[in-house]
Amino acid sequence: MDKKQEFKNFVSLHPELVTYIKNKENTWQDFYEIYDIYGENESAWSKYFNKQTNPDSIGELTKLVKSINMDNIQKHINNAQKAVTLIQELTSKGESNLITKTPRPITKFFGD
Repeated sequence: MDKKQEFKNFVSLHPELVTYIKNKENTWQDFYEIYDIYGENESAWSKYFNKQTNPDSIGELTKLVKSINMDNIQKHINNAQKAVTLIQELTSKGESNLITKTPRPITKFFGD
């Protein structure tokens, strides 16, 4: 297995590294260089793994929920419902028009 694949496996085992990327404290290149030099040595990664990420995640989730504007969501839902109703009306009228038309008999020509 090549070094890059080993690093990907290491990152998948330690998803807390993603928070450093999201907070723009580090880049993937930074982490790869640490991994390339030290490997999975605990002392090299201790400052990244000892942090508690759950309270930060809960705080971020709380901020996200508080920032949701329910009025905007309700407007979008109403617009979607109107669009669905309109499409249903158009398709049901289209079917009735197709049913009421009768095909022109083969024996009839345009001049007849």
